Amino acid sequence: MTQKGFGDEPQKKEVGGSSAKSTTTVFVRETTGLVKTVSFLDAVMLNIANMSAGAALAVLGFTLVNIPEISGLNLVIASLIALALSVPQVIVYTILTQKIPKTGGDYVWISRALGGWIGAPLSFAGYTMETLAYLALIAISTVFAIGSVGVALGFQNMLGLALPGGIPGSQPLSQMLIAWTIYASLIALNIVRPKAGYKLVSAFTLFGILTTILGILVILYAGRPSIASYINSLGAGISYQQLASSYKGGFFSLYPTIFVLPFFAAFVYPWVNAAPAVASEIKGKSALKWNIAISSVIVALLLTSALGVMYYVGGMGFVNMAMSNPKLVFDYSFNFWTLAMGVAPNAFLSWLIGLGWIVWSLGILAYGIIVFARYAFAQAFDRYLPEKLAYISPKYGSPVTAHLVDLLVTIALVGLAVYFYGSLQALFGAVMISMAYFAFVGIAAAIHSKKQSGITKRALFFCGMAMAAIFSFIVYQIVSNPGVWGVNELSYSYVVFELVLGFLIYAYSKRINAKKGVNIDLAFKEIPPD
Repeated sequence: MTQKGFGDEPQKKEVGGSSAKSTTTVFVRETTGLVKTVSFLDAVMLNIANMSAGAALAVLGFTLVNIPEISGLNLVIASLIALALSVPQVIVYTILTQKIPKTGGDYVWISRALGGWIGAPLSFAGYTMETLAYLALIAISTVFAIGSVGVALGFQNMLGLALPGGIPGSQPLSQMLIAWTIYASLIALNIVRPKAGYKLVSAFTLFGILTTILGILVILYAGRPSIASYINSLGAGISYQQLASSYKGGFFSLYPTIFVLPFFAAFVYPWVNAAPAVASEIKGKSALKWNIAISSVIVALLLTSALGVMYYVGGMGFVNMAMSNPKLVFDYSFNFWTLAMGVAPNAFLSWLIGLGWIVWSLGILAYGIIVFARYAFAQAFDRYLPEKLAYISPKYGSPVTAHLVDLLVTIALVGLAVYFYGSLQALFGAVMISMAYFAFVGIAAAIHSKKQSGITKRALFFCGMAMAAIFSFIVYQIVSNPGVWGVNELSYSYVVFELVLGFLIYAYSKRINAKKGVNIDLAFKEIPPD
């Protein structure tokens, strides 16, 4: 963020009601102080980082080892179904980003449609706080990536970084300290050089995309004999032939394929809200119109192609059995990235692919730091969250307080997940609140449709209601299969804590601001300024 006119006094206006007058403004300031510095490329890369395809390809095995039925599971078809189910959301977000291009994105849409009492706490729990749980998960995943890449390159002493806690040989203290160091470094950069944060996301994500394509090409070039040779050389007591022949399922069965949809929902396709969250900073109407669709198509092509090439070259039976084999997944970090590294024709390509995996994860963390700050800023600007979260440092032009809150909560969650619950799956279940949040965003879109006309009105209404139905189903899947989706004491407690805290904050903010002569409900009856 950059500073713009913060030394000027905001225009004074009457607030609070017909009998109460005050010179305090409804919003914290008459202007956000944000300027349009986000390019088309930055917007697309921000969304692609949000959609986390690189991380999804890395941690897919952690899900598949837990699912009850692998026979007939077709990951390519599952990805395409998840993509199709995301189309209503892409349409809703594209329309509302153009109609209401404000900092905070869907927070503004949902709070103006459902009112502050409902919309603000839902957004606080469903995205603002949930983002911190997800970033903690990705921080842990980044450490797993570092350890896995090290092992794949022959450094067996790094296996402890790649093993989830609770498994003999894991090093939870080292995992926690490395995750903390990485995250604190990225936070520091965003505080001191906020403009560099966007460029870092773009650079990391672009490198991740290119190395994903490289990995796909390497697997295609290597062929099935190289995959068989790689698996047989691991010394795991498991051969390629054993894995491929042990698969008894067919090409496609509906139930196991639909069963894995929460994985694609938690990591990939619904996460198109990063660019809308910085919409007031995006330069050009074309970027507002096309960034969501373009990022969705790119991610779908990358993810589905990677899964498809693994099936085509290695065989569907082998891939399904290998991805669901605990020994390969936990002890040898088997996934798309390690497979590409293992069959690469030379050490340089192996290093490059491994670096791509790590950089993908860093890009996700870098995006999350930016977007969390925008949500916290927008909610503080409405006086829902403490006003200090809307503070922009005059020295650095960054939301220092928001970043520090981000750091403290995220490192606490990393410690809880790694040290006490043993794996990144410990936080996975908390994503259910985000899925519920997206369902309410769909309802908000249907409400906003009343103010539109023609095809826009119909698109917002029907796509919004479709969103509500789709995400309600995803929530049902997660809650009804807690052992698979990481619904445990930590994730349940975090979700309840988020919701209760969100409503308590609203009640407290309403009471405190009323003493200043400000009725914060009024903020949710109008669109915030730029």
